[in-house]
Amino acid sequence: QLVESGGGLVQAGGSLRLSCAASGRTFSSYAMGWSRQAPGKEREFVAAIKRGGGSTLYADSVKGRFTFSRDNAKNMVYLQMDSLKPEDTAVYYCAADQVLHNIVVVTPEYWGQGTLVTVSS
Repeated sequence: QLVESGGGLVQAGGSLRLSCAASGRTFSSYAMGWSRQAPGKEREFVAAIKRGGGSTLYADSVKGRFTFSRDNAKNMVYLQMDSLKPEDTAVYYCAADQVLHNIVVVTPEYWGQGTLVTVSS
């Protein structure tokens, strides 16, 4: 089970930190990721991190502004979002899969319920 938190309303240029808590004893064996879905649009990949952490992938649209990290001891992942833009407005979903590629192509084994991020101009 994946449970996101940390969404909310922020002005353009501001920051938010999303968290995702994962249940289960095999958290460290899963790659983790974030995707987002804006109103009327398809869900898109945002970021992914390998099982052991360290190596991350980002969508071009968020590269340099978002930072993805994981804490395997706490079964948590975090998405630090800086320099937010109105086009970042979306529901953000935490994702988990044993295969990193499945997260990148937005077909992970597990999804969270989502948390809404709204960036005002």
